[in-house]
Amino acid sequence: MAKTKQQKSLTKWTKQKWRTASGKKSSETGEVYAPSKTISKLKSTKKGKKKLAAANAKKRAATKKGKQHASHGLHKGKKR
Repeated sequence: MAKTKQQKSLTKWTKQKWRTASGKKSSETGEVYAPSKTISKLKSTKKGKKKLAAANAKKRAATKKGKQHASHGLHKGKKR
């Protein structure tokens, strides 16, 4: 039986290596998790570094308020 579009997407998502920008646990640093490729792209430009810093600030603020998830904007444009 062939996989559905959602199943294929989930398989692809699962195979990606997800990490924080520093490589440490998010619970220790307050950083967002993102695929390694995304983090590398963001860290390679000045604009990307600002975007990553803003996302981390939003994540830390949400965590401080006791929220598990934060709308940090790194995944905008992606269907959820």
